Amino acid sequence: MTTQRQWVVAGRPVGRALQATDFRLDEAPVTQPGPGEVLVETHYLSFDPAQKSWMENAASYMEPVEIGGVMPGSGGGRVIASNSPDFAVGDLVTGHLGWRERATVAASNLGKVPDGVSITAALSVLGTTGKTAYLGLVNVGKPKPGDTLVISGAAGATGSVVGQIGKLSGCRVIGIAGGPEKCAWLTDELGFDAAIDYKAEKVRSRLRELAPHGIDVFWDNVGGEILNDALGRLAVGARVVICGGISRYNFDARDPSQMPPGPRNYFNVVFTGATIQGFLMPHYEAQYPTAEARLQDWVQSGAIRYKEDMQAGFENAPQALMRLFDGGNFGKQLLKVGGA
Repeated sequence: MTTQRQWVVAGRPVGRALQATDFRLDEAPVTQPGPGEVLVETHYLSFDPAQKSWMENAASYMEPVEIGGVMPGSGGGRVIASNSPDFAVGDLVTGHLGWRERATVAASNLGKVPDGVSITAALSVLGTTGKTAYLGLVNVGKPKPGDTLVISGAAGATGSVVGQIGKLSGCRVIGIAGGPEKCAWLTDELGFDAAIDYKAEKVRSRLRELAPHGIDVFWDNVGGEILNDALGRLAVGARVVICGGISRYNFDARDPSQMPPGPRNYFNVVFTGATIQGFLMPHYEAQYPTAEARLQDWVQSGAIRYKEDMQAGFENAPQALMRLFDGGNFGKQLLKVGGA
């Protein structure tokens, strides 16, 4: 019987940071695909902060995983057996594979990697990451030429794409990131108009300098004090897009005493007539083909650039996920498992 390695959830990181003991590396049999299923050899894993909430059994758009269940997550690889007319052996695919070396999944949960596109690009700028940036900014941020767009977590996989789409939309773009290297990347390579190093500068005062007429669109990946500072600088009719809140992910949402305080400047929303709106990518599923086509055109023309933070070794998957929460990653966090 052929076996594979897989990571399973061994602990619930509620109200604390992830630990190595929250994961367990097991051996499991490789399951041959049943009707409508496909067996995929995993080449790459993709990481997102939301994976921690799935482990916590918290309210989410994904089903929580049980203790002992395979760690959920997206990945990409090559079809090595198929019981579906939609996929052939050798096809490159992406989807929710879980942390497994060989994943048997429903064909309906997979997508083919387009010709001329790498698996890693399909997992990042042309996948969920890029579509989140495009769909959230277009539908919720509603950027207009001349708008001032500010992004927290701007050097991350999603924030960096948001900023570049903002520039293509005619916005003046300001990114907030941690460290001089990330800030220089935003301005020197991605064409952001300015960057704020939250580790070395006071965000509130820098926003006053860089956005003297206020913020028209604020894309939030962080929450906490940075969100509070941005709310204090909103322009009339501003749109605040809530995409993530990584500053609160290590707190227990069920215990108010643990949670960081809410934004003190929230009443500025009343004075400016601003809106604050969250979203999930599936809300705009009908627009996926448009988003995919535009992103692919922009990437192929060089109008959008992206950065991958590639770790290696299936045994290092937990550490790759943890990098998202201490700012260790620079760009889209991926891990090379194996394969070509």
